[in-house]
Amino acid sequence: MLLERLSSCLLSFLATSTGFEPTAPERNCRSRTANDNQAIMTTTQDKIAPEEFDLVVLGSGEGSKFLAWTLARQGKRVAVIERRWIGGSCPNIACLPSKNIIHSAKVASFFARAAEFGISSDGFEVRVGEVTNRKRKMVEGLVEIHLRNFKDSGVDLLLGHGQFVGPKTIQVDLADGTTRVVRGENVVIGTGTRARLDGIPGLAEAEPLTHIEGLELEELPEHLVVLGGGYVGLEFAQAMRRLGSRVTILERSSALLPREDRDAAAALENLLRDEGIELLLNSKIDQVSGLCGQTVRIAYSQGTESRAVDGTHLLVALGRTPNTSEIGLELAGVELTDLGYIKVNERLETTAPGVWAIGESAGSPQFTHIAYDDFRIVRDNLAGGNRVTTGRQVPLVLFTDPELARVGITETEATAKQIPYRLFKIPMASVLRTRTLSETSGFMKDLVEADDRILGFTVFGVDGGEIMSVVQVAMIAGLPYTALRDAILAHPTLAEGLTVLFSSTPQVEMQP
Repeated sequence: MLLERLSSCLLSFLATSTGFEPTAPERNCRSRTANDNQAIMTTTQDKIAPEEFDLVVLGSGEGSKFLAWTLARQGKRVAVIERRWIGGSCPNIACLPSKNIIHSAKVASFFARAAEFGISSDGFEVRVGEVTNRKRKMVEGLVEIHLRNFKDSGVDLLLGHGQFVGPKTIQVDLADGTTRVVRGENVVIGTGTRARLDGIPGLAEAEPLTHIEGLELEELPEHLVVLGGGYVGLEFAQAMRRLGSRVTILERSSALLPREDRDAAAALENLLRDEGIELLLNSKIDQVSGLCGQTVRIAYSQGTESRAVDGTHLLVALGRTPNTSEIGLELAGVELTDLGYIKVNERLETTAPGVWAIGESAGSPQFTHIAYDDFRIVRDNLAGGNRVTTGRQVPLVLFTDPELARVGITETEATAKQIPYRLFKIPMASVLRTRTLSETSGFMKDLVEADDRILGFTVFGVDGGEIMSVVQVAMIAGLPYTALRDAILAHPTLAEGLTVLFSSTPQVEMQP
């Protein structure tokens, strides 16, 4: 199969030339010092004349690939360098694969609730290997689409490890064992991020799962322990619980999703507990022992008390770290921030002339839709425009079931900034469509400023992301909330709930 052939070729290359290990793809890279890079540059320049391109892109993620395809179709000579994931993490190991698994888990939850809908489903069985195969087939199809787009657009796709050997010049050690050196009039860096392993004693030795390995499970974990209560951890936790695992989440904060309003976080916590997920909040992880897939023990502290939890599998979801080391950025004149992200201005220009950075490696919010907007910013600026990242909307959706979606500011932010607002809030049960679906849990709320424009919207409910997008469009258009209140929206739909929301009496009126 196409994906298997490509993965086999790339894994073989990476294992021999970069120290890359297939079982832990995010966590192992051979270190090269600045002196090593300088030696490579000298040797390379002595032997190989750089090939000239209008644009060279390091990484083939969301923003990178669209920029490459767009400029190549305009007649530019474009090269894209990709080490492993053709099309980036979203179609291979992140957004789309995880939502595929999450949907299978939702189908399993419907089987478990079948009697509620008047259906008998006694004796159903979840086959995790087949759940994973369904995801793999989707990914293979997506990779084929990406390969076709690279070919049809005329992009020169270089599969291998790339690193800078000079200003705007990258050496590529190809999967077939050969080497090419490419130089671009403009260069874009889009190397993304990887799962972060905090310096917790014993954690690395336990060989924990990251989201990559979690999406490749062939057998159901008996007891999955999740470190971290952020987006990745929560989505995986609920999915694995619905597929049949016992699940425990350890979170260092006193609440899940501490950046969200307390009512949203509390509703999510109640949902997970109702589904049988153990939440260990305000927990500082002290030590990990054992081996993932066999037995693991996580020792943690809650205040002055020391505790421990045992499981069979361990998933690390403690945040992300940028893929900016060991790619010769110092030879390109590209500086990093204190956190290791590429230093960029509001136009996404780095400290090196003619070199740009895009997506998560540039410190942009870690959403695929933001990386796509980064593409539009760089595209327009390369064409002589002056597009910037400041002031843009950042919608977000947590794909638990129900979903938590938000755009604009929260109540907490409005209060901290002393922004006056009116708060409209209703339970999802007030939206009649939810009753036909037996999906009545949650709420939606909206902050409205004095001139009736919408400041921020949050929904915790079925298909919350779709509802949020309706409100976001109104915000983009600068419409007052009354435009949604008075709109004729089809019945019975979930979006119709916005009429109910904005026809309610404000629960809070925060004055200046």
